[in-house]
Amino acid sequence: MPHIDNDVKLDFKDVLLRPKRSTLKSRSEVDLTRSFSFRNSKQMYTGIPIIAANMDTVGTFEMAKVLSKFSLFTAVHKHYSLEQWKEFASQNPDCLEHLAASSGTGSSDFEQLEQILEAIPQMKYICLDVANGYSEHFVEFVKDVRKRFPGHTIMAGNVVTGEMVEELILSGADIIKVGIGPGSVCTTRKKTGVGYPQLSAVMECADAAHGLKGHIISDGGCSSPGDVAKAFGAGADFVMLGGMLAGHSESGGEQVNPAFSDLSQI
Repeated sequence: MPHIDNDVKLDFKDVLLRPKRSTLKSRSEVDLTRSFSFRNSKQMYTGIPIIAANMDTVGTFEMAKVLSKFSLFTAVHKHYSLEQWKEFASQNPDCLEHLAASSGTGSSDFEQLEQILEAIPQMKYICLDVANGYSEHFVEFVKDVRKRFPGHTIMAGNVVTGEMVEELILSGADIIKVGIGPGSVCTTRKKTGVGYPQLSAVMECADAAHGLKGHIISDGGCSSPGDVAKAFGAGADFVMLGGMLAGHSESGGEQVNPAFSDLSQI
């Protein structure tokens, strides 16, 4: 029988940040750099915890080259070939510490992931991405990847509830991607009726993750810089952006409006 949850759940649009006094004279004085130590990989991270989403029109090598200059992260999409990865790594070695190689849960996905990480040992981040992170198969896949790559940091998702965050962390993931349906191009809520208001999901999942010394990514639902601030305020360690980065020349896909700027001009 279905269970109806009558508790109030919030999206980014439902809240505002209440201001308080500060010693800073300007927003430009804010230091966005964060440092983390990951539970399972024991790896250290230092950078600005904004991640370009592993969408085929956002998580591109061109995007990674620009964002890495500012210590921002890119989850590179899974559609690049091994040869393309090798060429990029040889030409842009300084970018690799701010990149994750993405993978689905199919056997061919796993084989390609192995080949990429064996060919590029400097790569230490893995992004395991499925539409439904609640399947038993996905949990087992996370365990298999952790066993194969004990020293790599694993991002895994997507989920929206604390108990699943805990299960994935205990299965070997370090950073859990939180969000089902909030993305601007995501059709999950319309097609399946499945989802969870993003701000509440971040708050509940962050609480669960931090109790196990894990971390979370707020993935989806940010349409403005204020939404990013709200995600961090709700407890997110990282924020993943798709639509906000999709209109630049570093993105994949066809260019519709040449008036859009490229990221290098920011």
